[in-house]
Amino acid sequence: MVALNEFRLLGRSGLKVSPLCLGAMTFGEEWGWGADAQASRRMFDMYADRGGNFIDTANGYTGGTSEILVGEFVSPRRDRWVIGTKFSMNMEPGDPNAGGNSRKNVMRAIEGSLKRLGTDYIDLYWVHTWEFRTPVDEVMRALDDAVRQGKLLYVGVSNAPAWKIAQANVLAELKGWSPFAALQLEYNLLQRTPERELLPMCREFGLGVVPWSPLAAGLLTGKYGRKHLAKPGAGDSRSLTGGDGSRETMVASSGRVTEQALAVNDALVDIAAELGVKPAQVALAWVMGREGVTSSILGARTPEQMETNLAAADVALSPAHRQQLDELTAVELGYPHDLLQTDFIQGVVDGGAKIDRPFGRPA
Repeated sequence: MVALNEFRLLGRSGLKVSPLCLGAMTFGEEWGWGADAQASRRMFDMYADRGGNFIDTANGYTGGTSEILVGEFVSPRRDRWVIGTKFSMNMEPGDPNAGGNSRKNVMRAIEGSLKRLGTDYIDLYWVHTWEFRTPVDEVMRALDDAVRQGKLLYVGVSNAPAWKIAQANVLAELKGWSPFAALQLEYNLLQRTPERELLPMCREFGLGVVPWSPLAAGLLTGKYGRKHLAKPGAGDSRSLTGGDGSRETMVASSGRVTEQALAVNDALVDIAAELGVKPAQVALAWVMGREGVTSSILGARTPEQMETNLAAADVALSPAHRQQLDELTAVELGYPHDLLQTDFIQGVVDGGAKIDRPFGRPA
């Protein structure tokens, strides 16, 4: 059990954030399934009333409406809030320089977000996705310039491979530039592959971990059943809307409703029944309790969903419940990790000596 006003440091930075972050991707109706201004305000107030201080948005969310609404909501007490927003999404289709991570777009995107948010600084500025076109030194220097100008306080990265983030932060350290303070990544009971490289990298470099989609786009809410089971040949669509504009249709048609997903949902339903809570709250509590996780992003389309999600902070999973979910959803670490943790390699390296931390395991 945690409280939203039991703040945590974001990685090695001095920035204090709530253990749950208010996701504002649904603020606005431009994508066909979001919340109007009134409902968005209610969700914001519910989060604020619990003592939360961390909000996540992006320049392209609902065509910019999300940032506008966030700016309006925080304006009476702007300095109390930690606003995280992102760039990389193209804001003017057809213009190649209106998206991506070039210096030109960094500066352009910052100015646009500042204007929509109605503020003169951004607390945490995320690279939304690594596009493998812009040189890493250009990205890091451009972000550092904006920090030195006082327009950004901290920088973070999302949706990037571990080796690229490591390269960026080593470069920043050598040059005296602002390093990435945190990583935003997809992490949930159905997406545990970050445990192979990304999470160990965050531990090594001291990055805060901020999971998005802790409910796997709603797959872990218990509402999906065999009628939604993926049909042969279905792919993993990342479209924002389904054929009828609903999130349920999008998820059901994405190919992500698998036998494994249904088995995890069954476990969540059983544990929720034991605890007298909802399956979504169990799934959120699992993510919140993972080692190294700083703040999990909550998304909701309605105040009712937000109320359910916020109540996950009050759920305490037993060690037995965690072990059950861990074993059900465990992923193979793959090479070289599986090799390095074998008794053979341990013996070859340690020579039979007793050492407090076995070779090949995270510090």
